[in-house]
Amino acid sequence: MSDLAAAETPLLDDSVKGCLDFKGRPVHRSGSGGWTSASFIIAVEVAERFAYYGISSNLITYLTGPLGLSTAAAAAQVNAWSGAATLLPLLGAFLADSFLGRYRTIILASLVYILGLGLLTLSATLPSVTTSGAPNADNVTLNTSSMLQYQVILFFFSLYLVAFGQGGHKPCVQAFGADQFDAEHPVECKAKSSFFNWWYFSIAAGILLTLLILNYIQENLSWVLGFAIPAIVMAVGLLVFVLGTMTYRFSVKGDEESPFVRIGRVFILAIRNRKIASSAIATEESLKQFKFLDKALLAPDSTMEQGKVCSMREVEEAKAVLRLAPIWATCLIYAVVFAQTSTLFTKQGATMDRSITRGIEIPAATLQCFISFSILLFIPIYDRIVVPLARAFTGKPGGITTLQRIGTGIAVSAIAMVIAALVEMKRLQTAREHGLVDKPNVTVPMRVWWLVPQYSLCGLSDVLAIVGLQEFYYDQMPNELRSIGIALYLSILGVGSFLSSFLISVIETVTGKDGRDSWFADNLNRAHLDYFYWLLAALSALGLALYVYSARSYIYARRSTS
Repeated sequence: MSDLAAAETPLLDDSVKGCLDFKGRPVHRSGSGGWTSASFIIAVEVAERFAYYGISSNLITYLTGPLGLSTAAAAAQVNAWSGAATLLPLLGAFLADSFLGRYRTIILASLVYILGLGLLTLSATLPSVTTSGAPNADNVTLNTSSMLQYQVILFFFSLYLVAFGQGGHKPCVQAFGADQFDAEHPVECKAKSSFFNWWYFSIAAGILLTLLILNYIQENLSWVLGFAIPAIVMAVGLLVFVLGTMTYRFSVKGDEESPFVRIGRVFILAIRNRKIASSAIATEESLKQFKFLDKALLAPDSTMEQGKVCSMREVEEAKAVLRLAPIWATCLIYAVVFAQTSTLFTKQGATMDRSITRGIEIPAATLQCFISFSILLFIPIYDRIVVPLARAFTGKPGGITTLQRIGTGIAVSAIAMVIAALVEMKRLQTAREHGLVDKPNVTVPMRVWWLVPQYSLCGLSDVLAIVGLQEFYYDQMPNELRSIGIALYLSILGVGSFLSSFLISVIETVTGKDGRDSWFADNLNRAHLDYFYWLLAALSALGLALYVYSARSYIYARRSTS
């Protein structure tokens, strides 16, 4: 009889609290969620990252090549687009958490994504017009200018359509994947912590395929084919995601007000009651931080009676969101460093000896594969060795806190900038020694492998800081706002890209006055990327100090998972 009871116990506990299946029925743990469902979701994310990096990793090459932009202008355009692509998830997350739900938002955003990639491919098919042998050079020049203008308009329209698609896709798909693990179940709670590591591992594998295959196709075979393949891969990824529908767990939305309304009301009432004495609030009920928000607990007559007042839970939700602001701000310098890997690092590598054998060269953008190699190497080491060892000492599911992980990643990124500056100094010295200062089209006789350390350190930094930010912002947001949490992490990278673009523009203007060569001159042998890298290293050190100060005073909303 006891054996029968033991056998039936899992059945009694098999339902997952707060989740339904795709038909709105109670969902059972044994037939839903977990790694099975997460695999379908990871598949569509790998496809999306393959498509995104198929565009972004080589975008600066396309802009300075077929579209004819200068290095500084192209870098600014790449940073502006990257910034938009990583800020638009705030809009996508708002729509998902308030109206559509994550599943529907992923499907709609993926369709927009595929449309943008299709139009991008179309823009690359526009024929180029040459003046060789033309009977009327003036008419040909006019037609060339008109065609190029049309191509540029269609290209950037398509590019920003991709950004809008990513804006809906990116914050929802990761949050939806993490939703497949029950944080209240001891086994699934540990699996959720590993999920963020293996999520990024899978993404790195997709990016690696892009950098090894797609960049070569774009530079050596056809830009049309190089843009068409991401569109096809994204369509296949969407199909795989839909096939997993029957296994997914869908979080139940209660009958409560929108979390945006609840949190907004806390701030409004706190401002309205700012002149009211807070003596009516029990001191044991209020946390040490942001005590001014406790006034939202008071009615206009200084009482805590029910009515036009907020509950303690609502006030704590608002505080949880507000506590994230200092961490967000102090990570921006890290995001500026993150933006360089697909822009200036690529241009730096394009001037160096990239030959493998006679007649075969590595595309400059493919050098970013060393970031992916680094991620693929360090994530298993971190998840299978570092975390269990740290867990044995700290007792925390993640081994160390997410804030400690992020801070370590920021420190590594500062070291990467120091290495990048030293390598660039060596490259400039080599160019001078061989009389190549005024020969920008001649390859500098310095092997491109010199760039491997800075790329590898950036990959290690991603393993620590990026994955840490993903888990931190997902975990620390209220349950109903977890898509917004992922979007907030992405917005760090977005604002960082805009800051990078702004910084480059200002430095370009200041250092290029009176006809002088700026730090970002088109002739990189006369430019000074090394000065820029030293500046970023110094700013990173400052940012790290501010981050440590903010992190030490942070109060976790869910200590058990952090």
